[in-house]
Amino acid sequence: MAQKIVLGNWKMNLNLFQAEELLNDVDRLKKEVPKDVQIGVATPSIYLHSALNILTEGKVWVGSQNIYHEPNGAYTGEVSADMVNSLACHFTLIGHSERRQYFNENNEQLKAKVNLALENDLIPVFCCGESLEQRKSGDYLEVIKSQLEESLLHLDKGSVKGVVIAYEPIWAIGTGETASADQAQEVHQFIRSLLTQKYDAEVANLISILYGGSCNPTNASELFQQNDIDGGLIGGASLKATNFIEIAKSF
Repeated sequence: MAQKIVLGNWKMNLNLFQAEELLNDVDRLKKEVPKDVQIGVATPSIYLHSALNILTEGKVWVGSQNIYHEPNGAYTGEVSADMVNSLACHFTLIGHSERRQYFNENNEQLKAKVNLALENDLIPVFCCGESLEQRKSGDYLEVIKSQLEESLLHLDKGSVKGVVIAYEPIWAIGTGETASADQAQEVHQFIRSLLTQKYDAEVANLISILYGGSCNPTNASELFQQNDIDGGLIGGASLKATNFIEIAKSF
């Protein structure tokens, strides 16, 4: 059975003092989260050390928002998987739609990132999803299939068990729009079926598939009740500890 997971993606928000205040609030409220739900935060890389110092005892995972697709070298300003691992982080986001859109990351680069994350004992949280145009054209399932096949499904059965997938309809990120529970479930079920076809049902049912499109305390419960939605990748709502914790309590 897939683990229930709720991760916060802070994106490029908060100064150090605001970040530490939020981290302390999450640390204080984490006891309210059910024991079978794993929570985590993806902070800007400059705050990872602070997060790991404040969020002790392992209840809250700490992860990076990105890693570079090369292991090391003359790539000024980038962060490697080895650097993130050396801090004792738990996971890294890979392929977030904003990285694809604004930084032109392609599926081949994301495949390399997935490999580097696993080689460095990081959980790759692999993001996939369609644009509004692709949704309206009816091509959205083929888009998601291509993203998964070209960047993730090269892994063997043992390795893929260490991956988390996040479905993020691009048209519902930061827009206030949210996919309906039925729309989200359709895609999550489709992703699970791809995993079953490539591997088997046992492996498919072990992999957590998160929803990542304007999930908030109001709609989280309905989303999380769906058979194939195992949690959420939370954007704006993760910037307030009470909202983030309420979402984690929504199962």
